[in-house]
Amino acid sequence: MWWQYFLVFIGALLFDIVPFPFPPAFTIMIVLQIIFHLNVWIAIIVGVAGSVLGRYILILYTPLITKKYITQSKNEDIQFLGSKMKENKWKGQLIVLAYSLLPLPTTPLFLAAGMSKLNAKYIIPAFIIGKFTSDTIALHAGKYASENALDIAQNLLSWKSIASVFICLFLIFCVFFIDWRSLIQQKKLVWKFRILN
Repeated sequence: MWWQYFLVFIGALLFDIVPFPFPPAFTIMIVLQIIFHLNVWIAIIVGVAGSVLGRYILILYTPLITKKYITQSKNEDIQFLGSKMKENKWKGQLIVLAYSLLPLPTTPLFLAAGMSKLNAKYIIPAFIIGKFTSDTIALHAGKYASENALDIAQNLLSWKSIASVFICLFLIFCVFFIDWRSLIQQKKLVWKFRILN
């Protein structure tokens, strides 16, 4: 039924539109695929489309939020980081692809892209490839997950899931508080903690 796939799309969109660490979109995709016995490949395609749209919207509205709440010097610093990524497009695409393949939330990546006003064309294509690959693995593992639901529920607060949240928070912390100009131009790590207007 089409409405079940629409739920997959909306779920993935909502999971990936938020600007803070949230469970990966494939979690809602797996849950809906198991509940409704959906075709895995259609669920993957629809879910990835929802995720991509969610991350695209995140890139679009992040500058509006950061302009209001983040200091101008911090915004300029992160825009400098984005300009460096534009200079070497292939290296930037490889970084996005590699990051998208890891089992880490991509929120920090898209926050940085949005804050730096990086055009979505520099980040979305590699994200689509990485997201499709990682979600394909995750959804095919969904059958295993449904057969071993009790073990998975017990591991929800495992060191791996807790570490993933802390890594995501640390990466967001780095995006906001590292002086990227000093790091890239002078090879000097400088922390700036005054970022709010």
